[in-house]
Amino acid sequence: MPLFTDTADVSVRPAVPGDERAIAQVQLAAWRLAHTGALGAAALDLLDTDQVAGQWSAAITDAPAGHRVLVACAGPRVVGFVATAPVPGPEGDAPGGVVLALEVTPDEQRGGHGSRLLAAAVDLLREDGADQVHTWVLDDDPAREQFLAGAGLGPDGTDRDVATGTGPDGEDRTVREHRWWATV
Repeated sequence: MPLFTDTADVSVRPAVPGDERAIAQVQLAAWRLAHTGALGAAALDLLDTDQVAGQWSAAITDAPAGHRVLVACAGPRVVGFVATAPVPGPEGDAPGGVVLALEVTPDEQRGGHGSRLLAAAVDLLREDGADQVHTWVLDDDPAREQFLAGAGLGPDGTDRDVATGTGPDGEDRTVREHRWWATV
């Protein structure tokens, strides 16, 4: 007789070779949902799944010390990921960490995967001695801001402009990002 529970088969684990294509698909689907306004549909359409997967393959198999990629799974399927890196602290201060990317596939958002990924990432950063974590949020991303605020992060007033290439009009495009942080 099968055993049924009221909890889903969900987990977070380190990414392994073979996860890179699923990570790329999650990233591109999530970006198309959240960032079409900021980046433009034409720019997002230029992103090649194979090329993005190749970059994730290198991040998984040949990452610098302290860099990590974790995946969220629903059963055997990869449905989200987080990538982190250490940030050296000022002289005499503890180091920090940065969440370089955290995405969940659109049809699995609001299912707890992002929270599990962020918690696991922060736990690993703490193990490495980090006393703070930060990440960058694109302009006009209220869902990410709400998620991060719910996790205890907040904006610290630091902004940056990031070049995204040349737009269809031939003009250089930039997007504005805002840094969010928290002590850990």
